[in-house]
Amino acid sequence: MASQEPQGQRNPIFKDHLPGSSDLPEQNKSVEPTSVWKQTSHSHNLPPGLEYLSQLDRIIIHQQVELLEALLGTETCSKYEIKNHLGQRVYFAVEENGCFDRNFCSPIRSFTIRIADNTGREVITVNRPLRCNSCWFPCFLQELEVQSPPGTIAGYVVQNWDPFLPKFTIQNESKEDVLKIIGPYATCGCFEDVDFEVKALNEMSTIGKISKYWSGFVNNVFTNTANFGIQVPVDLDVRIKAVMIGACFLIDLMFFENSFDGF
Repeated sequence: MASQEPQGQRNPIFKDHLPGSSDLPEQNKSVEPTSVWKQTSHSHNLPPGLEYLSQLDRIIIHQQVELLEALLGTETCSKYEIKNHLGQRVYFAVEENGCFDRNFCSPIRSFTIRIADNTGREVITVNRPLRCNSCWFPCFLQELEVQSPPGTIAGYVVQNWDPFLPKFTIQNESKEDVLKIIGPYATCGCFEDVDFEVKALNEMSTIGKISKYWSGFVNNVFTNTANFGIQVPVDLDVRIKAVMIGACFLIDLMFFENSFDGF
């Protein structure tokens, strides 16, 4: 578990990625919550740095081009931009793990992904332990922990065993089930977008989706990058939105790491 960072402290790993003031996203008014899994009556007391998530119903995650990785075919520490639907950068993310994990345990590798706002303040930490990625071992499936702020649990992503479909449960900080994520039978979409549906716990109603976007075959082969998008209700609890961002990272490594474009 990552150690807690004093509030307001800027993590030095983000120092080379801070934008100018003109790059900061414009603030808008938030939306009144309406559901138990959405913002509660304490929504005014949001985790520091997540206030802007309360205004978003669409989030784009884009991996930055790693030229060395593309040329040499080796895995390097991934860096991501997290943007709103207008393409404005909201957060920046950096993966931390060892060279051995990245190159020899790639799809199942453990990692810590640190996510900072545009001032360099770390606001979300995503921790994935080394776990089995096989349907033959349903007792040791994937689990991912999301903290916001670092040191405080925001929620979890837990893989559910199913012989045919990719399934996950989104849990809150108390490990109570909140939402389900259900993927398609085949995650190889022949260069078409692949959607993982976000559903209520009864798995009947769909409230959003996580989509893997193909940005073009040639671009993917030579830059090894891809885009993921999250669509959820705007008034979904910001902590659960942070957990959904973590789910994107997990889904990418589990189902697209060995495809042409991995995240």
